[in-house]
Amino acid sequence: MGITTQIYAQDPIQLPEVVIVHNYKYLSSVNSEAEAIPVEQLQMKVSDFNVKELDIYSDEYDLYDVYFIIPEGKVLASYDKENNLLRTVERYKNINLPLPVMESITKRFPNWSVSKNIYLVNYHESGNMRKLYKLTLENGDQRIKVKADDRGIFL
Repeated sequence: MGITTQIYAQDPIQLPEVVIVHNYKYLSSVNSEAEAIPVEQLQMKVSDFNVKELDIYSDEYDLYDVYFIIPEGKVLASYDKENNLLRTVERYKNINLPLPVMESITKRFPNWSVSKNIYLVNYHESGNMRKLYKLTLENGDQRIKVKADDRGIFL
């Protein structure tokens, strides 16, 4: 005669929550492996934002402008009433520069260091995209300002 007890072979597993990206076109246009972490995080929030969850949402309005702000940058994003991202204007300060930009600076300005940088992104749903770095370079007491795109090409 034996006594039996109930034994569970496995503990139930809690699966992670599925996140739906609303504006994949935007993310595929603006993101690259070289983006700084704060830039990627803010762009992900812009992409995943649902304008229909706003308190002021109404089918009567055709356009919604939403500001996203973090200490490193800010984004003004325009959405239509169907939650499609139409365009963004983005500005980030003093972020980590991508490798192609750093290599271009080192090659063209060998004894200079970057003291300040501003990263600007303009996205439009039509496919128009502009990425620009405004850089302040210093060498001792000398200072110059230059502009470069995301591939490190000076403008």
